[in-house]
Amino acid sequence: MPKCQLGGPMTRFCLSLPALFLMLFLPTRAVAQGQHFDRILIIVFENTDYDQALKQPFFKKMADEGVLFTNFDGLTHPSQGNYIAMTSGSTHGIHHDKTVTLNVNHIGDLLEEKGLSWKLYAEDYPGHCYKKNYKNYVRRHNPFMSYANVQNDPLRCQNIVNASEFDLDVKNKSLPHYAIYVPTLNNDGHDKGVKFADRWYKKTFEPYLKDPNFTKGLLLVSTFDESKTRYHNHIYTSLWGEALVSGTRLTEAHNHYSIMKLIEENFGLDNLGLNDSTAPSIEDIWVDEL
Repeated sequence: MPKCQLGGPMTRFCLSLPALFLMLFLPTRAVAQGQHFDRILIIVFENTDYDQALKQPFFKKMADEGVLFTNFDGLTHPSQGNYIAMTSGSTHGIHHDKTVTLNVNHIGDLLEEKGLSWKLYAEDYPGHCYKKNYKNYVRRHNPFMSYANVQNDPLRCQNIVNASEFDLDVKNKSLPHYAIYVPTLNNDGHDKGVKFADRWYKKTFEPYLKDPNFTKGLLLVSTFDESKTRYHNHIYTSLWGEALVSGTRLTEAHNHYSIMKLIEENFGLDNLGLNDSTAPSIEDIWVDEL
């Protein structure tokens, strides 16, 4: 059966017609189930050392109720390379915050190949494939806008939305299989610090955590792009969800590539053949494997 090209000549992933039908016409959560979770939401905060994040009450609560990585590192400084790495399996040599356009494949391609949905929710984002900074939204924290096969495709650009759509998607039970939530520079801790970010996180997301329509089948990842201390990149990362062994502490070395590998393994995706394929797996955290 012929396949349809997505995203132009640099994209090696395509959808069969049946997979395309599933994406367009079936409810999001009915398309597929993962091995341990059906949906993943990644919330990315900014520029904070591990110990400072763990001192904050809501970040500590998320760690105590879920899984805490005690040996998790960011990949580079400054910010942008980490966002690129966590979605494409490599920094691709990005060690600056200047605007880039990359002809590379990414997690969105892998998900679409499997007929699964993805979205990036960004606070203050004006929509319409906007390629510059706007208010307290910055493009460098939106990795998908740096991928040529997204920014040059108006249909795929629709996967990048203002965060105001998040609440509507929760109410409609239409959250995608893979989502990243990008707070503003104020709310992510970049400009106003981690104490402010912790209070924002609790106020914004704690109500969702009490809603079974939100939590059912969900894995919530709370992470930071990089540490504040430049000579070391030890960052807070925790997992929260009903499938996890609550209170687990993982001492093995992990980084953003391990989260990407976790997604690929859970949904039975291909990999990009980069650091996502060689990263250590995240193991011994699931209730059903006890």
